Amino acid sequence: MAEQPIDFEQVEALGISREAYDEILDIVGRIPTMEEFSTLLAMWESNGKQQSLYSWLRGQHHTVERDEYLYTGNADHRSIREPRVKECLAIAKDLCNEFHPQPTPNHQLPTGTLLYMVGNVSSEFADSEYARRCLHLVDNPMATGGHEEDCQYIEMILAALQDNDLLLGSFPVTKGGLFCSLLRFTTPLGYDILSPREVRLDAFLFGEEQGRYLVAVDEQHDDAFLLKMDEARLNCCFLGRTTKNRILVDGYDFGPASQFV
Repeated sequence: MAEQPIDFEQVEALGISREAYDEILDIVGRIPTMEEFSTLLAMWESNGKQQSLYSWLRGQHHTVERDEYLYTGNADHRSIREPRVKECLAIAKDLCNEFHPQPTPNHQLPTGTLLYMVGNVSSEFADSEYARRCLHLVDNPMATGGHEEDCQYIEMILAALQDNDLLLGSFPVTKGGLFCSLLRFTTPLGYDILSPREVRLDAFLFGEEQGRYLVAVDEQHDDAFLLKMDEARLNCCFLGRTTKNRILVDGYDFGPASQFV
């Protein structure tokens, strides 16, 4: 007879948080059985002891495709249409006109520098400047927390890599999301990036989920950098390259970077 699924009340006695249990539901794609749950716990004991169960699970590849947006607590969020790339240009201009992103004091990056994002690709846009100013959303039914340990760990790894000249620079994804943070990080250059197809474009470009960092890597150090990311068990997403003052997203030309800064 097939094993019966278990609910949160049955595993709460094991000391598993609601956040970790919900993440397991995402990975399995349904309420897990005790066998599946035990397998994940055993994997964590073997490979992820340095992190909380929730943090470790967030780093695992999901085995299911999500057919709808993640905000299950609010139907209004699910019904918001995902903007097309060209529509994101108007959103970006609106955000930049509102708070005028300033360039970082970092030394100028060379044209053609590889750009990566370290951390989880954000699938959230609520609780961001974009949500407040463009969508007039003020509540976030799935507000994320507990990123402090993740941030400290990532910052420690990136600092060590920069001390060993494997990075040209790093910068956190903050106000205005990835789009505006890349502006501040690469100015006076621009950037040419591709978005992942498994998340919403507006969440990818304008979400402000914590625990994500932009890094610039010289091509000759690319393999060594990726090896260190693997050793540190950190998610790493290739974004694209710096350009000569042009901004391109998925091949769509947003124009010169100077018009946004």
